[in-house]
Amino acid sequence: MNIAEFKKQLTPYKTIIGLDYGSKRLGIALSDLMWLVASSHKILHRTTEEKDLEELAKLFKEREVTGIVIGLPLQMNGEEGETAQAVRNFAQKLEERFHLPILFWDERLSSSAAENFLIKEFDLSRAKRKKVLDATAAAYILQGALDALKYCP
Repeated sequence: MNIAEFKKQLTPYKTIIGLDYGSKRLGIALSDLMWLVASSHKILHRTTEEKDLEELAKLFKEREVTGIVIGLPLQMNGEEGETAQAVRNFAQKLEERFHLPILFWDERLSSSAAENFLIKEFDLSRAKRKKVLDATAAAYILQGALDALKYCP
């Protein structure tokens, strides 16, 4: 789905969620209701797929989520590898369960950019960065999509 198709399926004044997928942790970010600002929300420490989906279901209901932006980890040459396929498989399960529009967003260097931000702006130690990095990366991914939505018809 491209960004224009994604936007057409969204309900105004509801939240868009951003996800930074990992096999052990899932970074979660949320938009404001005007789709201008992404904020890191939390890190979901993954257990079983069913429990992860139940946790997301609670959040989706609580925050009235209208769409999902999920980081797609492309290789530097733009090709998809095994991790990208795992993200696509996870996204398919999200779509089957929640029937929400899903936008894949190129996440190359998002973790690196988020980590640099945490170092420069907050001077966080490595241990403290580890506690917030995935959610910060999710916010970085979501913010990129939100910025693109502004210019989308």
